Amino acid sequence: MKIAIEAQRIFRKHKHGMDFVVLELIKQIQRLDTRNEYFILVAPGPDRCLEETPNVHILEVKCPTYPLWEQWALPAALNKIRPDLVHCTSNTAPVQLNFPLVLTLHDIIYLEKRKRPSQSLYQNMGWYYRKWNVPKILSKCAKIITVSQFERNRIQHALNLNSDILTAIYNGVGAHFKPIPEPWYRTRRYIEAREYLFFLGNTDPKKNASGVFKAYDHYLKQSKKKLPLLIADLELGYVEGMLKQLNLMHLLPHLVLPGYLSNLDLPSIYSGANVFLYPSLRESFGIPILEAMACGTPVITSNTSSMPEVAGPEACLVDPEQPIEIANQLLKIENDATYRNTIIQYGLHRAAQFSWEYTARSILNIYQEIYNKNKGI
Repeated sequence: MKIAIEAQRIFRKHKHGMDFVVLELIKQIQRLDTRNEYFILVAPGPDRCLEETPNVHILEVKCPTYPLWEQWALPAALNKIRPDLVHCTSNTAPVQLNFPLVLTLHDIIYLEKRKRPSQSLYQNMGWYYRKWNVPKILSKCAKIITVSQFERNRIQHALNLNSDILTAIYNGVGAHFKPIPEPWYRTRRYIEAREYLFFLGNTDPKKNASGVFKAYDHYLKQSKKKLPLLIADLELGYVEGMLKQLNLMHLLPHLVLPGYLSNLDLPSIYSGANVFLYPSLRESFGIPILEAMACGTPVITSNTSSMPEVAGPEACLVDPEQPIEIANQLLKIENDATYRNTIIQYGLHRAAQFSWEYTARSILNIYQEIYNKNKGI
């Protein structure tokens, strides 16, 4: 079987969620399947994080923009390969495609009414592109994979899909996410304090940065420790603008803003954090929940969308739109050692139930199922 996997962004320097999902998938496929032939189609980039193996070939496809890359350059490359199936891994796919298509549809947030527009032009462009593309490719899919039962139900209801074509396969957690002894030796390049709170956000409103700032304000008013808040992926200008809007500029001296954090450093950062804050308004999965749990870090996350499904019934779940509730959990974890240890132990057990090997094996079964069906086996 000849399989083509779209992995357009994996060589870029600053990778995010979906990039790591497909990278981990491919690495597991390399380990598990030495029989079938794979073609990994990527855009050129500085971080060559994947190497070829005898049956896994990397093809760099050049094009100036993502829509042109996907709609023009990718189909041209596929027509030369002539694969038995194509797996597009990041929500969208070529409209003109002559091969059986497996689509990973992580979420349909872009089809839902948003509370306010994104602050990022890049995010807005991606939002409109997905909104245009997804309805056009659904009928071409042999299988649609999503990442949680919550999202599967949302997709099926919103797009009126046949249940047979849609399946949920959980993401995993990388093996390098584990408790790191003496993490300060790596975290000090980002934050000088040995104790801190950690929030992994971005400019997307669903990440609930404003709710975190409001909760942190309540926390500082009551905490004896008054730990600094390390914030990943938010620039100073954006944070200052939001704090001014919320009338919370007095928080700024307590915030540490190192920008993008290397994935290789994240285990140390999680391990060094007293609490990891992930009170998102909406997620299709929430990999950082499991990453932090696997590092032995107490996690506060939301009781909405997929997050209870991922974090589990005994996790620390809060209403993300109630900052005082978030702050109260921060204070309880800080002041109650027994409760803190319970949350840590539960998180370690929960994260151990998710693996990229399981994800890859499940997807390999789908590839084989589609191949057999097309060949009449």
